[in-house]
Amino acid sequence: MNLHDKILLALLCAAVTAITSCTLAPNPNPDQAKILKAQWVNPYPVGSYAYFTAEPSYPKTYKIYKDARAFGALDEENTRVEIILSLQRARIYNGEEIALDYPIASGRKTFPTPPGRYQIVEKVQRQKQSNLYGTIYDSEGNIYKNDADITADEVPEGGEFKGAAMPYWMRLTWKGLGMHQGRVPRYPASHGCVRMPSKVASEIYAMLSIGTPVSIVR
Repeated sequence: MNLHDKILLALLCAAVTAITSCTLAPNPNPDQAKILKAQWVNPYPVGSYAYFTAEPSYPKTYKIYKDARAFGALDEENTRVEIILSLQRARIYNGEEIALDYPIASGRKTFPTPPGRYQIVEKVQRQKQSNLYGTIYDSEGNIYKNDADITADEVPEGGEFKGAAMPYWMRLTWKGLGMHQGRVPRYPASHGCVRMPSKVASEIYAMLSIGTPVSIVR
């Protein structure tokens, strides 16, 4: 093999090596996932329910979806509520349209919210207090125990038990299950009831009627 052929062979090998290394073993870009995420565009119309649920932050967001037209047209005939425990969210339907989608907090592991089909059987706007759970105070008015269970926790001499406030109460069973305004931390946190955020509790209370169907699903 003469010198010319050796040079051509060396150049050919170098080219093959370069092509192979670029094709089969590219250097990974550690920011590739971030770049792809930044490039993602929600394909649905802004303001639509499809857009709301397609967002990466759904369902853990505190945001609330409201179709003002569908919500304003709710009545006793077209309204139903669906509570989805796995998502910790609830949806109010006007017929087959979603009028409202909002975060909830259902019962924690030791007080699970039972799935099933219910209907609203009682409404109490402001005065409702729990007769089981609340705060125990000592004789000086100081907090003795938060998150107390009156069936298990003793009230000190001279003290008192005050049931937790449950404004905008909508009862689902006569055994204590209901919906009401309360703290909604984006995970199951209640004693079994379904808590609604204060931002929409009064609106929901005003629009739902006794007899409104409520389904609780896993």
